[in-house]
Amino acid sequence: MTLNANKFALAAAISFALLWVLCSLIVALIPNQTMYVSGTMLHSNVAWQWDMHWLGLLIGLVAWSLTAGISAWLIATIYNHLVAGGREGESHV
Repeated sequence: MTLNANKFALAAAISFALLWVLCSLIVALIPNQTMYVSGTMLHSNVAWQWDMHWLGLLIGLVAWSLTAGISAWLIATIYNHLVAGGREGESHV
């Protein structure tokens, strides 16, 4: 089975965009609790303040979506290459 790398990349980019907007909404609604969770996820005692503004939301949305899409495309491409190599019985590097 091969993956369509472009569709997989688009699905990842859309997923990350939705998660980014959801995360931003949660931070806006309950900033103290999300600060605590962020600190524990980083194994740290974070002491900074959230800086929530529309431009930051937009920049993060684009940056994370592009990163997810490019990463997913790369993963699907490598996966397809590995699957094709296994079917042909020869090793591809």
